[in-house]
Amino acid sequence: LRLHFQPRYRISDGEMVGAEALVRWQHPERGLIPPDTFIPIAEESGLILSLSDWVIDTACRCAARWPEHLFVSVNLSPSEFKRGNLVERVQKALHHSGIAPARVELEITENVMLEDAPGALELMRTLKRLGVRIAMDDFGTGYSSLSYLRSFPFDGLKIDRSFLNNLVGSDDESIIQAIVGLGRALSLTVTAEGIETAEHLTLLKAVSCDEGQGFFLSRPLDTDAFNLLVKARKNIDIKSRV
Repeated sequence: LRLHFQPRYRISDGEMVGAEALVRWQHPERGLIPPDTFIPIAEESGLILSLSDWVIDTACRCAARWPEHLFVSVNLSPSEFKRGNLVERVQKALHHSGIAPARVELEITENVMLEDAPGALELMRTLKRLGVRIAMDDFGTGYSSLSYLRSFPFDGLKIDRSFLNNLVGSDDESIIQAIVGLGRALSLTVTAEGIETAEHLTLLKAVSCDEGQGFFLSRPLDTDAFNLLVKARKNIDIKSRV
């Protein structure tokens, strides 16, 4: 397994604020295999907890060596909420790495709340007591996101990339603006995924979206390349890109 990190930038001034940890499988013949290919297999075979433990632990250890203003974001599988022991596993990774809990963000999808909302709520509250941040991933693709945002202890939401990828007219722009406004009303940090063009960035800046990530800003980088980027401490020149 390999971890790549995709930088997340503050849209207002182009400063890097953190990075999302993305797992890859280094296959001896097929090269780097993306997670959407092997994560479902890991879930079906029962290997998802071992895989997730490695991702959380490695991400925390790597981020602990970054400057303190940068955080790391890790995706959690819905099945992890069903099998228990998540709090202990996260706590162990925090302890072993020595990273400040506030520098760790856990990304979850709405699916974790659909089957057992009370159980998910209690688990999330316990995770929050550890000091970590929690963000709703793929916002806008579920059915009851608004009610969950109001009652669950989220710190942020991530606008699903489909909203930017399908951007064709004023209706799509209005939806994105509404999501940003919703996040602001609920005191959530709003992050846009899938920024791939200057048009995307211009729109997000116009509606005052907080943060963004995507190929137009930076592709996912292996550990060495990401560390070099961090050492360079270069902000993205937003003005020249929009």
